[in-house]
Amino acid sequence: MYDVFGSIRGLLKIDSVSIDNNIFRLHYKGTMFILVAFSLLITQKQYFGDPIDCIVEGVNANIMDTYCWIHSTFTIPALTGAEVGEVVPHPGISNPNIHGSDNQHEIRHHKYYQWVTLFLYLQAIMFYIPRYLWKIWEGGKVKMLVMQLNSPILDDDVKRNRKAMLVDCFSLNLHNHNFYAFRFFLCELLNFVNVIGQIYFTDRFLGYEFTTYGTRVIAFSEESLGTRHDPMDEVFPKVAKCTFHKYGASGTIERHDGLCVLPLNILNEKIYIFLWFWFIIVAVVSGVGLLYRLATFTPAFRQILLRTRSRLASSDNVEAISRKCQIGDWFVLYQLAKNMDPLIYKEFITDLANK
Repeated sequence: MYDVFGSIRGLLKIDSVSIDNNIFRLHYKGTMFILVAFSLLITQKQYFGDPIDCIVEGVNANIMDTYCWIHSTFTIPALTGAEVGEVVPHPGISNPNIHGSDNQHEIRHHKYYQWVTLFLYLQAIMFYIPRYLWKIWEGGKVKMLVMQLNSPILDDDVKRNRKAMLVDCFSLNLHNHNFYAFRFFLCELLNFVNVIGQIYFTDRFLGYEFTTYGTRVIAFSEESLGTRHDPMDEVFPKVAKCTFHKYGASGTIERHDGLCVLPLNILNEKIYIFLWFWFIIVAVVSGVGLLYRLATFTPAFRQILLRTRSRLASSDNVEAISRKCQIGDWFVLYQLAKNMDPLIYKEFITDLANK
């Protein structure tokens, strides 16, 4: 019975070895979790609720709802700030020819809403790709080198043998870790490129309204109630128009204009205002992380970081090792410092310096 439970615990054991850093985890854990959660939330509202309701005479309501959801609805952006109840019935809702010729007012078609769920899910996958590449390239190297030396409770003979093996392994492979480190640096760069790319693709997905969306919402919140123009009505209209054509009794084509209520956009506008701020924060933090990474190419800065990580070790030993290490060797030592017990790591640094 004990062996059975031991096997189960072994299968369910979470790997506690860290192979990246907090900025890296901000992409594949934090951002991916947020995007997947938003995707599931929209899926619940879209497929288990009523995402669109259209009002029209002469056409079956279910047919009109399905048609307008599959095709698109439209609004007039120039009239989103018009007075509701006097000039327009709802923000951006009117016939273009009422207020002049068709060329005076641009008609904006909204086709994005049926794709929001899939788009968010694909974005979550994109944020995981650098992590997936790094796991393949890393190949369990840190876990293999640590060899359970992250536990303070370890038999002395076992600890001594494993520590000696680690010192010998690192000494024999000195100056052979640069390729390993550069692949991690490449994944960090991919994280930054990905978040910038996601801002651009989201902007295209929402009709080039996303990059200025957050600043416009902030400016809107600071205006007085009687004069402010809600930019969310342009990007995520709650009421839009839809035109359905069908044959009449005499065979002529009849045009049926309907008003469609889009309750799902109440959720969409909140999601994308949050994502605007989140993507900006992640991009700035990732940019700072790349500047930090560039600084690690300086030997003096690497020595300071290694000294910070190995606080219990002698400064002379850390300096002696830093002089011998290239950036790849330093990166491996830094990874080991994050995963090994501080006392064992101090002994390892001492033995390595003497070696």
